[in-house]
Amino acid sequence: MRARLKNKRSAKVGALPAPSLLQLMWLASPALPVGGFSYSEVLEAAVDSGRVDSEVAASEWLVDQLHLSLGRCDLALLAKAIGAWRRSDLAQLRELNAWVLQTRESQELRAQTEQMGRSLLEWLRHHNTASAQDIEACARMQPTYPTAFALAASATQAGVRDALLAFAFSWAENMMSAAIKSVPLGQSAGQRILSRLADEIPAVVDQAIATKDSARQAFTPMLAILSAQHETQYSRLFRS
Repeated sequence: MRARLKNKRSAKVGALPAPSLLQLMWLASPALPVGGFSYSEVLEAAVDSGRVDSEVAASEWLVDQLHLSLGRCDLALLAKAIGAWRRSDLAQLRELNAWVLQTRESQELRAQTEQMGRSLLEWLRHHNTASAQDIEACARMQPTYPTAFALAASATQAGVRDALLAFAFSWAENMMSAAIKSVPLGQSAGQRILSRLADEIPAVVDQAIATKDSARQAFTPMLAILSAQHETQYSRLFRS
């Protein structure tokens, strides 16, 4: 009886092979050397302008950003790009990557996705996660971060939903850290914000997967305005 129960548990845990699970955890780790910690994605400008001045305000701001920006833009695109890498559909990948570059609403937001894309691609060159052929194909695209992340995730056996959950949680950890530094907040407040974001992420991911190409969008006027202002902000800790 115990042996049968143990086998059933092992089957569930082993649904995603350990190497793929570890690669996905690695991609979601704040220790991944892509520079995500150096960006606040306009949160710093929201703090400077007085729009975010507390734990509650920071939590509301980031939940809104998750739903209105990340979910409708990067996550929706990532869901398509992972499949495109697995099919070796370079034409679609070039189109998706160009869409990211064209829809970034400020210079610093575009610079962020380009820098993080280059850094992740450089990381991939020194690991066995993706093939050399795919890495070089990605390099020729001037890769954005979602495109490069999609390549890294596609080389694992992770499903699209799991890959999107990892991407979203990585974003949430970086934004929580930015809130702690810029508001500023304590570590316990940061963990409460992260807990709320984690609760929201699965539904946002499911919606992103269901989003059609015609419904994908990058339309966040207040983020764009604040980002433009942040580029000349007198004192700042973050690059966006």
